[in-house]
Amino acid sequence: MNLNQVTLPVAHMKNAVTFYQTLGFELIVDTPHYARFACPMGDSTFSLSLEENPVNGATIYFEHAELDNWVDELQAKGITFTQLPTDERYLWREAVLFDPSGNKIKLYWAGENRLNPPWRVKN
Repeated sequence: MNLNQVTLPVAHMKNAVTFYQTLGFELIVDTPHYARFACPMGDSTFSLSLEENPVNGATIYFEHAELDNWVDELQAKGITFTQLPTDERYLWREAVLFDPSGNKIKLYWAGENRLNPPWRVKN
């Protein structure tokens, strides 16, 4: 089994598309009510769906080995962060921001700890 995509609700499609393109994602489907992006590395995708009253309690994570440099580049493009890269207790380094519709995004680097943290369940 493989995860196909995650779809985020948005209030204003054009603003959301511009925001995610600024983050570096490649727009592959563009309609007035739906947009889909390819991640710059790997073969993952995610999409946006125009909703009248978007509500989202999920957090979407995007991983990048050069997290601090990526955050610096995004800040230079005007992206605002609520948390700059921080070493978390669970051994991930994370920065936090919100898209124009209020969806929470974490940019992170976890390295080996993403799939193999010291507390991983032994099978």
